[in-house]
Amino acid sequence: MSNKSTKYKPLDPEIVSLTQKHGNAPEALLEIFQILQDQRGGLSRTTIEATARSLKIPAQHAYGLATFYSMLNTEPRQEQVVRVCNGPVCWLKRATQVRQALDAEIETRQRLQSIPDENTAWRIENTSCLGLCDRAPAALVGEKQAGPVDPEQASKILQGWYGQLTEYSKARPGEVRVMMAHVGDIDPDSLQSALEHDAYLGLQNALAHDSEKTLKEVEASGLTGRGGAGFPVGRKWRFVAQAEKTPKYVICNADESEPLIFKDRVLIDSNPHQILEGMAIAGYATGAQEGYIYIRGEYASQARRLEKAIREAERAGWLGKDIQGSSFSFHIHVHRGAGAYICGEETALIESLEGKRGEPRSRPPYPPSFGYKGLPTLVNNVESYAAVPSIMRNGASWYRGLSTASTPGTKMYMILGHVNHPGLFEAPFGLTLRQTIDGFGGGMLPGSEFNFALTGGAAGTIVPSHLMDIPIDYASASQGVSLGAGAFLICDQSVSPLEFLRELLRFFSHESCGKCTPCRVGTSRSFELLSAMAAGDGKPGDAEELMRLADGMQVASFCGLGQSVAIPMKSALTRFSRFFSLE
Repeated sequence: MSNKSTKYKPLDPEIVSLTQKHGNAPEALLEIFQILQDQRGGLSRTTIEATARSLKIPAQHAYGLATFYSMLNTEPRQEQVVRVCNGPVCWLKRATQVRQALDAEIETRQRLQSIPDENTAWRIENTSCLGLCDRAPAALVGEKQAGPVDPEQASKILQGWYGQLTEYSKARPGEVRVMMAHVGDIDPDSLQSALEHDAYLGLQNALAHDSEKTLKEVEASGLTGRGGAGFPVGRKWRFVAQAEKTPKYVICNADESEPLIFKDRVLIDSNPHQILEGMAIAGYATGAQEGYIYIRGEYASQARRLEKAIREAERAGWLGKDIQGSSFSFHIHVHRGAGAYICGEETALIESLEGKRGEPRSRPPYPPSFGYKGLPTLVNNVESYAAVPSIMRNGASWYRGLSTASTPGTKMYMILGHVNHPGLFEAPFGLTLRQTIDGFGGGMLPGSEFNFALTGGAAGTIVPSHLMDIPIDYASASQGVSLGAGAFLICDQSVSPLEFLRELLRFFSHESCGKCTPCRVGTSRSFELLSAMAAGDGKPGDAEELMRLADGMQVASFCGLGQSVAIPMKSALTRFSRFFSLE
């Protein structure tokens, strides 16, 4: 089709109506594409070009976005899609066998042509981590979360079975619950239930004083960011509060896409108003009146739960205009991602929120001075906001008294792998790996002996047994054990460090955004080398090349994704060198 004929062809009225509904705003492009895909089964070239014309943006910009996110399809699909997680936790729990069982079932159905009472065509795909690590091996059936999926009974998810939710209402011995204090007591879909358990009292306390007092209280609490970096929350809030430009924005990073991490999903599912309240307090303290929750596309049910909670809070006057009769207004919007691990990086998240490919920005400038739409923007993690209401109810001194470690307060921890009681718990900082396994994890599984642990998350440290007694906090990474987002994957003697590192690099190579050469080439080449070594086809010098690749990514990658890949690579290559040697 010529440019001239495209230019004057009448626009699709459905697309025009949809873009008008979104204010013809280019930043709504991702949301518009998600709606069109749901309606049409995919995004054809015609649909992409028409949307670009309606929004008055270049067609190549729209096409670039459509091909960036893994949950967007440029080829229409009629089948129901099952995405089987192949992240490291699910791999450990036999996800490969789940995929094989589902493929075999689909092949059998196709051979038989039809199954009684079964008219659905299925498509099975692998996908990166789904944030369902406590339900591993996990899958996404359409948008429904499923797991644990037993390989021997995997076909049940094609018949409407989605597995068993993990129960967290009962505290484990030794837990100190703050953010999880009312799990199981609160109906997460009822504002009234939340109000009966002190919801919005922290916001009420904040509104009773000026914003500076609120800001000082959060600073005094010593609350640190819970996304992995541990940056002081109050200091970040202060940067935004001092910024001169307006308007200002508050963003909640709920793009929980890193393997091993699922705490934010549990917080949303158990007490969404706690998160909304924390965001509103942040808005009051920093001078922002608008907030966004950027939530990963695979968390569809959690997004709906947040949207419902926002509507209820607005009707009751806890969000929206002139909250509880005050002069403070704060509006929160839920923005769904579409499958891109890189969007967990705050500047990539902001790019995505602006309707672009989720590629990281060069820094400086930093979001507190130049963030969403080039304006001052606060970005914190779900868990960070969830901790704020209790601080505003009980005071900074109370919060500091919860922990004897150098970092105040409590942390959400995740323990997975070959332990008796995998899952989630809340406790103060300073736990050792041994305490985590034996106490909160219930010890190693019968017949299992500790081999190594991945601590922090996918980009964490691979830890041998002689480091099991180091107290873990944000400073312990210098001793070889990182805290990160608070995750621990425990592996026994059946797991090869070489094969495990290969699975980590499978994830990173797939999720690299490709913007910079060190990460794009380094992750794919590392995965290639590790795959060959695991298959017995390694060559002399492979381990040395892996170390060079790790060094290159660490010093030259554009953002934290490529830089942090070196952490598990180097810890595995140095601490388990015998597995990588051909001698």
